Amino acid sequence: MNNAVNNEVPDTTWSGTWVAERLGVELLGDDELTGLLGLALRRNPKRAHLLVSNVLGKHVPQSPSVVYGSGHALGLRVRELLGAREAERAVVLGYAETATGLGHCVADGIGLAPYLHSTRRPVPGVAPAGGFEESHSHATSHLLLPEDPALLVGDGPLVLVDDEFSTGNTVLNTIRDLHDRYPRRRYVVVALVDMRSEADAGRLEAFAREIDARVDLVTAASGTVRLPEGVLEKGQDLVARHEVTGTARPTPAGPPPTYRRIDLHWPHGLPDGGRHGFTPAHRIRLEAALPAMAARLAEALPANAHRVHVLGCEELMYAPLRLAHELEQAAEGVQVTYSTTTRSPVLAVDDPGYAIRTRLAFPAHDNPADGPGERYAYNVAGAGFDAVVAVVDSAADTPELHAPDGLLAQLAAHTPHVVLAVVPSYVPEPLYVPERPPMLPEPLRGPAFSSYPPEEVGWLLQDLSDVTLEAPTEEREEAIQSGGAHYAESLPVEYQPSEQYQRLFHTALDGAAPRLAQAVGAVTELVLTERSPRPVLVSLARAGTPIGVLMRRWAQFRHGLELPHYAVSIVRGRGIDANALRWLAAHHDPADVVFVDGWTGKGAITRELADAIEEFEASDGITGFDPEIAVLADPGSCVRTYGTREDFLIPSACLNSTVSGLISRTVLRADLVGPHDFHGAKFYRELAGADVSVAFLDAVAAAFPEVVEAVDAQVKELLSSDRSPTWEGWAAVERISEEYGIHDVNLVKPGVGETTRVLLRRVPWKILARAGAGADLDHVRLLAEQRGVPVEEVGELPYTCVGLIHPKYTRGATGADGRAVAL
Repeated sequence: MNNAVNNEVPDTTWSGTWVAERLGVELLGDDELTGLLGLALRRNPKRAHLLVSNVLGKHVPQSPSVVYGSGHALGLRVRELLGAREAERAVVLGYAETATGLGHCVADGIGLAPYLHSTRRPVPGVAPAGGFEESHSHATSHLLLPEDPALLVGDGPLVLVDDEFSTGNTVLNTIRDLHDRYPRRRYVVVALVDMRSEADAGRLEAFAREIDARVDLVTAASGTVRLPEGVLEKGQDLVARHEVTGTARPTPAGPPPTYRRIDLHWPHGLPDGGRHGFTPAHRIRLEAALPAMAARLAEALPANAHRVHVLGCEELMYAPLRLAHELEQAAEGVQVTYSTTTRSPVLAVDDPGYAIRTRLAFPAHDNPADGPGERYAYNVAGAGFDAVVAVVDSAADTPELHAPDGLLAQLAAHTPHVVLAVVPSYVPEPLYVPERPPMLPEPLRGPAFSSYPPEEVGWLLQDLSDVTLEAPTEEREEAIQSGGAHYAESLPVEYQPSEQYQRLFHTALDGAAPRLAQAVGAVTELVLTERSPRPVLVSLARAGTPIGVLMRRWAQFRHGLELPHYAVSIVRGRGIDANALRWLAAHHDPADVVFVDGWTGKGAITRELADAIEEFEASDGITGFDPEIAVLADPGSCVRTYGTREDFLIPSACLNSTVSGLISRTVLRADLVGPHDFHGAKFYRELAGADVSVAFLDAVAAAFPEVVEAVDAQVKELLSSDRSPTWEGWAAVERISEEYGIHDVNLVKPGVGETTRVLLRRVPWKILARAGAGADLDHVRLLAEQRGVPVEEVGELPYTCVGLIHPKYTRGATGADGRAVAL
C-alpha cells in the first residue's frame, strides 16, 4: 500500500515505476514532481495513462491537513498575485469531479471568495449558466448550475481550478465559453501541476491576446509526460492482461452490511458543496458548525480506532474533507486519512511502484444521469483502517448504497467499523420543479445504436429496432394522401442500391468532396462567429446528422474544439421532440444550441421548427433556443446560416440509412411513443455490409486541409453580405404547384436532395430538371429510369430539379410494366 496510509517504514519506491518501466513513459520536471504524482493505467480509449496525485485526496488516501493545505496554499498565492482589492472581487470555479474540493480550498486561501464547481448531475428546473466538454475524460459533459445566475456576472477575476493543467484545452474552452457570456479582464488558472507539452505551452499567451484579457497560471509544480509511440495501444493491452487483479469484487448476495448511521446536524439550508454556489456567508456558517459535527463523528467511532479513513463521494469532496480535517485536529492519537470515490475506471496492481494498489468496485448509488454503472474506491481495501466513515449526500443515500454489493458492504468487508454520515442534498428551492416527469435517458450512441463512433453524435431517440414499421411505398402513399395515416407513423422499405447506383454514389462523392468540405467549413465558421464560440450542435435526424458530424469535425480540425453533437427528431405537422428539448435544456445552455440540417427545400422544416420552439416556450417556460437552422446548402433562400446557396448534389442525399449511420427516419406513433419518451427510430444492423456512413464523412473531412483558404475567403464575404432569407424557393414551389395542377405545396419537393428523397421513399409523378443540368443529376436520372418516372427539362427553374407527387395517387392503377402509377 502507499505510504500515506501505513505506519510502516516509508517505501522510497516511486509509485510511477511500474507504468514507466512497462510503457516507457517518462515524467520530466521539477524535483518535487514525483513526490506529488504517481502513474496508473485506466480503461479510457482516449488516454491510457493516469497521473495520480498524492495530495489531492481522490485516489490516494492522504492526511486531510496535507490535502487542505495544498489547495489553501495555492489560494494564498492567487491572493498575492491579484492583490487584496482584486482578490475580494474574485470568483472561483472548480472542475468536476476531481477538483471540486481543491477549488473550495483555493477559494478559502483567496479569502472568502464565492465558489462554484461544474457538475455532471443535472437538476430538473435549474437552468444551466454554461457547459463544456472535457475531451479526454471518461465522462465528458460538464454543467454550471448556479443558484444565483448573477454569480458569474461581473468584471472581477475568474479563478479556474483543476487538478492538472495538461493540454489546456478544457480550461481554455471554458474561458472561451464564459467570456462570451460574462466578459472580464482577468483570469487565473490554478492547478496542482502544469503538465503541458512544449507545443501547448504557448497557447495560453496566444489565447489571452485573442480574447484581449490577462490569463495567469499558478501551479505547485510543473513538468511534462513523455509518451512513446504506440503508448495507447500498449496501455490498453496491459489493462486487458491485468484487469482482474487488485480488485475487491462484491459477493452477489448476502446479509445487509453492518454499519452505524449518525446525524451530523448539518445546518439547515447550508449547501453540501459548490454545485449550486458557495458564498462567503455559507463558508462562515460551515466554519461555525464544523467543531460540533466533528465531535458527533468522533463519538460514533470505536474507542480503539487509531486509523480512521473518511471517504467522500465523487463530486462531494469538500464537506467530507473539512469534517476529516476537523476530526484530525481534535482527535488525539488518531491517524485520519481522506479520499473519495470516483467514476474513473483505473487498473489496480498490487506493486509498490504503482499508484493504485487496490480497487473496490460497486454500483453507482446516486441515480446518475448517465445511468447505472460501476463506481470505485481506490487504495482503501487492505489499508488496515480501524474504521471508515462514508460521507454521502442524501441524493446518493439510495438502495444501491445499502445493497449486498453496494459501497457499504464493500467497506464492511475490509474494515471492522463502518460509519455512514449523510449530508442533505442542496437543491435551489425556487428553481426546483417537482412536477416534471422523470429524468429522460441519456442519448443513444454507437456502436449499440448507429454505426457512428460514440463521440460523433448522441441520438436523443428511443430504439424501435425490434418493431416492424416498414410498409410498401404504394400503401404508405395511399394512406398518407387519404389522411388515414401520418408519414411519421410508418417507414418505407429501405431502398437497396444497385451496383450501378453505388458506383454513381462513389463517383459523385469523389468529385464533390472538396465542394462539400468548403461548404461545411463555411457554415461552421459562421456558427462559431455569429451564434456561439462553443455551440452545441443539434442535428435534425436524419438528413442533418451527417452534416452535424462534419461540422463537429471541422471545429476540431480548425480550432481544436470538441463540440457536443446530438440528433433529434422533428416531424412536419407534429413539431420537434419536446422531450429532447427538455433534455438539452437540462444539460446545456439553450442559447448555445444550434440546430443543423442538410439543406433547405421550400423551407417547411424551417417554419415548423420556429413554430415548435414558440409552442415549447409557452408550454414549458424554457427560453433561449434559437430556431434558426444552420444548413449546408440553402437553395431555397430560407435561412441566414449556410455553407452555400447552390443547389448541387450532396452525396448523403443519394442513399438512406446506409449513409446516415444505419438509422431509419424518425417515428412518432402514439402506441410507441409515450408523453415522456423520445421519438423513435430503427437501427438497421443487418445493412452493415452496405454501410458507407463513415466512409462519406472521412472522404469529406480528408478534403478539409485543401479548402482552408477558400473557406476563409468565403466566410469573409458572407459576413459582409446581406444573407437575409428571400423565401425565393417557397414562391417557386407555390407557382409550380399551381402550374401543374397539384394545389398542395407538400407534394412539391424542390432541390436535388428533396427530389432524391421522393424517388427513394415516395411514389413520384414526374421530375422537373433544369435544362443543362449536368452530373449533379446523374443519380436522379438513374433512379427515375429504374422507377419508370419521366424527367421533364424546364428552362426557367430556380432549383436544379424538382420532384412532383401527384395528389390523385390511386393504388390500383399500373403502367405497362406493372408499376403503380399516379393518375
